[in-house]
Parts: sequence; C-alpha cells; structure tokens
Amino acid sequence: MTDPISDMIIRIKNGGEAHKESVLIPYSKLKAEIATVLEQEGFIKSAVKKGKKVAKFLEVGILYDEDTPRIQDVKRISKSSRRIYKKASELHKVKNGFGISVVSTPKGILTGASARKQSVGGEVLFEIW
Repeated sequence: MTDPISDMIIRIKNGGEAHKESVLIPYSKLKAEIATVLEQEGFIKSAVKKGKKVAKFLEVGILYDEDTPRIQDVKRISKSSRRIYKKASELHKVKNGFGISVVSTPKGILTGASARKQSVGGEVLFEIW
C-alpha cells in the first residue's frame, strides 16, 4: 500500500456509505492521532486500538446523523507524490465551516482551525466534510 492515510479515510467513508457500525484499519500511531482528531471534531463515534504485537488494528465506530453518515466526502490534499505545505495564515475554512482540514504540524496532528489559533503551519493531509 502506497498511501495508508488515504486508505484509512476511504475505509471510514465507504463504511459509512455501506451503513456499517464500525470499520477495521491497520494500526499506526499516525492513524491513531488522526482518528483522535476526527473523534474530537464529531466525525467518528470512537477509535479503539485492538490486537497484540504485530496484529494491531484500529476499530473506528462510524457516526450517523439519523440515517446518513456524518462523513459526506473526503479530499486527500497532500499525497506521497506531491506534498502540500501551508503557513498558518494560508489555512482556510472548508465548505464554509461545515468541514475541517487535518494538518500535520510540529505540535502534532491538528485541525486547520486549531493550527491557525496556535500560529503553526504544516502539511495539509486531507479535508473532510
């Protein structure tokens, strides 16, 4: 797999469209941090690390608004073939405030809004709404 972050966000989106309760994602610390940010922002229900040693995975609970999944769409910004970095002043609202951008900064994985507040830029991973 060349892009594990894309794989993660697409698994969550597709799981919601298939009306699944949760999806399993291979575990990494970066994916766990991204899942924590998505949980805090109300895009997923929960993210629980399961398994031992080599066979670790992340179980992500999908959140629904009545019958529609909370995650409508995602857009991968920075890819392995082309990295996109932005300053704090260049981070803007996504879909007029209905979505968020997830940014990898020196202070960890943050939303675009919290990166602006902390005046720190970084690599824009993806946008979700």
